[in-house]
Amino acid sequence: MPMPRMRAALSAALLSLGVLTALPAVSATAAPGQTFTNPIKPQKGADPHIVQDGGNYYMIATSWSSTLTMRTSKTLAGLATAPDVAVYHDTNTSRGCNMWAPELHKLAGPNGTRWYLYYTAGQCVQDYNITQRMHVLESVGTNPMGPYVYKNRLFDPNRDDWFIDGSVANLGGKLYLFGSIQAGGTQNLAVMPLSNPWTPSGPRTQISTPTLAWERQGHPVQEGPAILQRGGKTFMAYSASGCWTPDYKLGLLTWNGADPTRATSWVKSPNPVFQRNDANSVYGPGHNQFFTSPDGTETWNVYHANDAATDGCDNGRSLRAQRVTWNSDGTPNFGVPVRLGASLAGPSGETTTVSGVFTIVNRNSGKCLDVINASTADGANVRQWTCNGNNAQKWRFEDRYNEHSRIINVASGKVLDIANCQTGDGANVQQWTGLGNACQEFQPATAALGGWVHITNRNSGKVLDVENCSTADGANVRQWSRLGNACQHWQLRPA
Repeated sequence: MPMPRMRAALSAALLSLGVLTALPAVSATAAPGQTFTNPIKPQKGADPHIVQDGGNYYMIATSWSSTLTMRTSKTLAGLATAPDVAVYHDTNTSRGCNMWAPELHKLAGPNGTRWYLYYTAGQCVQDYNITQRMHVLESVGTNPMGPYVYKNRLFDPNRDDWFIDGSVANLGGKLYLFGSIQAGGTQNLAVMPLSNPWTPSGPRTQISTPTLAWERQGHPVQEGPAILQRGGKTFMAYSASGCWTPDYKLGLLTWNGADPTRATSWVKSPNPVFQRNDANSVYGPGHNQFFTSPDGTETWNVYHANDAATDGCDNGRSLRAQRVTWNSDGTPNFGVPVRLGASLAGPSGETTTVSGVFTIVNRNSGKCLDVINASTADGANVRQWTCNGNNAQKWRFEDRYNEHSRIINVASGKVLDIANCQTGDGANVQQWTGLGNACQEFQPATAALGGWVHITNRNSGKVLDVENCSTADGANVRQWSRLGNACQHWQLRPA
């Protein structure tokens, strides 16, 4: 059994090869983490992926738009209130719409160790589904929050057809891309070898098809592959049956160690491993992935589900998580989907609690976004001021489920607002009672390495800017066309 330091090094080495793994169980070295309740994200939580790296969690899910957003927090509980930050936006209409099933993987590639975002997207047309393909982005640096650059569309060199739900893993020292294809009127699991994180090195082959009755409810489907490795064994969870049915569920394949591109190398479990629980009002639990606790002793399952049997395959699916245990034969035990609102202990090894409150710090001045004189009045001016820790400089982010948030001042309870809904350069930034309009919705978006973001108003498309790049206390904050300078860069720091 590895000592803790050796264990951490081994975890890092495996992760750099693209292995999503939970190492053999050891005695817990830390108490359970901050208590949380499901759902972690009540809307737009479909096809989720969570990565734990360096003591931080990174969470991403289907947006069904042209933008991929990510949340980060030091606790699983904190992801519920962390702001959605846009890490990539695509304006290319041939590939930039209906983004599905994003996954974040840390891999060694030609440019060193980088983060890679695999996702499904298609053309910006009405009948978009048939155009859906897999794509991959690469981080510019080593921050999971980006920025990212587009690298490639991933397809079989011999055929370019529907291929969705990409996930990567290292098997036998080689990198493979797994996904779902259409063949013979069914959705099947397939694999394709990669020579590096963005380059296919061989043809795509089918490795499993939905033959069992529980895989064929609503429609014969296998999709959403998720690799889990532990104790020398490799498993693949996958989602079965129609996603629009309450019987969407998880099945399990086990790799027998032979050529992973052959169907005979994958042994299917005869029964589902995670499925609807009517007693707990959980329906259609599926499209999962796995992450490890900060101390490396626990494996966790992140998945989406519905609250009612009549809910469908849309943005109403919510993001949930719960711990995986292990059977005596070394296979994973997913348990029963827990009821919404049930209090759960967070992952072992979390060393802090998270309040869900942030200060917003300007890169150029180092000063904080501040409501003048801690006013609680509508129309009170928003400025920059030396960071002092008072509530007039603390903000909460309220998800609007459209890749934007309302930014709410802790002292006043009022929201960040563009005066009179103006769209011009120089329009003033103030606080106002929440009205629910686009003038009060903002999108943080990765702007530069180091966690700096632009904060863009939904109505105007313009960003928060410190007037004349002043570094003085009291300098006004306004909106302005994006210039890319440090006066328009902000950092969201947990308060």
